[in-house]
Amino acid sequence: MKNLFIAALLLVGLSSFAQDRKERPSREQMEKFTPEQRNQLMVKKMTLDLDLNSKQQEQVSQIIKEQSGKREAMKANQKANQEKPSSDEHFAMKNKMLDEQIAMKAKMKSILSAEQFAKWETMKEKHEGRRGDMREHRRGEEKGEPKDVRK
Repeated sequence: MKNLFIAALLLVGLSSFAQDRKERPSREQMEKFTPEQRNQLMVKKMTLDLDLNSKQQEQVSQIIKEQSGKREAMKANQKANQEKPSSDEHFAMKNKMLDEQIAMKAKMKSILSAEQFAKWETMKEKHEGRRGDMREHRRGEEKGEPKDVRK
């Protein structure tokens, strides 16, 4: 009886520490998909989140396709050029990236309704915040800090 009680407590304790994760593909799983498959998944997720109509889906799909092409080209360029960029090159890359983000925002604003655009910006901020958390998590590991930095 005592062992059963201890086992039940242990089971409840362990289950309370389980993470409540959304079922979404990990980065490794997403990298296994072709660019077209990743684009299609992104459009479908945006359709669900923003309630896009068919015309908006086509327009967003085209934008995502263009962006992923640019991203793949940039990754290939970085792999080919293993040298660390100079400060001028780094500035030019950052400037180009920001210009592309401004253009993306303008395109999305022209496609989405005001309500959809506001929701898209909120989603984007949330996603960027998550990326920042992951960067800090990786930096902590590099400095020898504990791996688990949950708040």
